[in-house]
Amino acid sequence: THNTAPQISVNIFRTLPPSENPEFDPEEDEPNLEPSWPHLQLVYEFFLRFLESPDFQPSVAKRYVDQKFVLMLLELFDSEDPREREYLKTILHRVYGKFLGLRAYIRKQCNHIFLRFIYEFEHFNGVAELLEILGSIINGFALPLKTEHKQFLVRVLIPLHSVKSLSVFHAQLAYCVVQFLEKDATLTEHVIRGLLKYWPKTCTQKEVMFLGEMEEILDVIEPSQFVKIQEPLFKQVARCVSSPHFQVAERALYFWNNEYILSLIEDNCHTVLPAVFGTLYQVSKEHWNQTIVSLIYNVLKTFMEMNGKLFDELTASYKLEKQQEQQKAQERQELWQGLEDLRLRRLQGTQGAKEAPLQRLPPQVATNGGQS
Repeated sequence: THNTAPQISVNIFRTLPPSENPEFDPEEDEPNLEPSWPHLQLVYEFFLRFLESPDFQPSVAKRYVDQKFVLMLLELFDSEDPREREYLKTILHRVYGKFLGLRAYIRKQCNHIFLRFIYEFEHFNGVAELLEILGSIINGFALPLKTEHKQFLVRVLIPLHSVKSLSVFHAQLAYCVVQFLEKDATLTEHVIRGLLKYWPKTCTQKEVMFLGEMEEILDVIEPSQFVKIQEPLFKQVARCVSSPHFQVAERALYFWNNEYILSLIEDNCHTVLPAVFGTLYQVSKEHWNQTIVSLIYNVLKTFMEMNGKLFDELTASYKLEKQQEQQKAQERQELWQGLEDLRLRRLQGTQGAKEAPLQRLPPQVATNGGQS
C-alpha cells in the first residue's frame, strides 16, 4: 500500500487536455481517445485488482486514498475517452464501498459537479457514469431517508432534466429518480411536479424521454400519491397526444397499454377522463396521422367500456360546448360585420356632408355675380 497508491497517483492523475472540438456534441461526435490508453489501462487494471484483493486493508490505505485522492479521481471523469470513464466508475464504486469515512465527501463532490454542470458549464463527460454509481448508492440508502438525500433529489436530480444534452445520461437519471420513489413514495408529488415544470416545449426527442420516464414512475406510484398529481399529469399527457409530431403523440397514447396505469385511471376516472376527453375527441377528428387516430379510437373505446355513463355525459358536454363556441363565433362575426357596416355608413355620410356645400355654391356665386 505504501508504494502502490503514490505510483497509481503519478500514473493516472494528470491535467486533461482541452477538447480538440470546443463544440463537442456527445450525441453526434466521436470522442477523442486517450493516446496513452495502453499504459493507463494497465495502471487502472492494477489499481482495481489491488482494491478487490482479499488482502486489501482500508484502515492502512486510507492514509493515501483520502479526500484529495477522491477529488482528483472525480476530475478524471471529464475524460473524453469512454474506456477510461468505465474504469473510473468501477474504481470509485469500490472506493465508496470500502472507505466508509469518504462516503459523505464523495456524495458532496458529486453534488458540486452536477450543480456546476446544470448552472454553469453544461459540459462534463462523466455525468452518466456518476449517475450510474449514484443509482447503486441510492439503492442502499437506509430508511427513513435523510434530509440530505431528499434535497439531492429535489435540487440536483430534477433540475438535471433541464440540461440540453439530457439524452446522453437520461437512462441513468431516470433510474436514480425511480430508486428514490421506491424508497419513499411521499416524494412522488415533488418529482412529478418537478418534471412538469421542466417539460420540454420544442424538443420532441426530450418529450418522448420525459414520457418514458413518467411511465416508469407511474409503474411504481402508490394509488394515494397518484390522486395528488393525476389532473396536472394527464393534462400534460393530453397536450402530448395533441402534438403534431406523431412520435410524441404515440408515446403518450401508449400509457393506455399499461395495465397498472389503466387500473389507476379506472379508479379515478371521474378526474382523469374530463382532463383528457376533449383533447382526445378533437384530435381523433383532426390529426394527420392515421395510426394516431386509430390509437385514440382505442383509448376512447376503453373509456366507454370503463364508464359508459360518464363517457356519454362527456360526449354530450363536449358537443354542447362546441355548439356554444360556434354560436359565440357566429355572434362575434355578426358583431364585427355590424361594426363594419356602421363604419361604412358613417364614412359615406361624412363624404356626402362634404360634397353637399359644393353643390350649393354655384347659385350663390351666380347671385353674387348678378349683384355686381
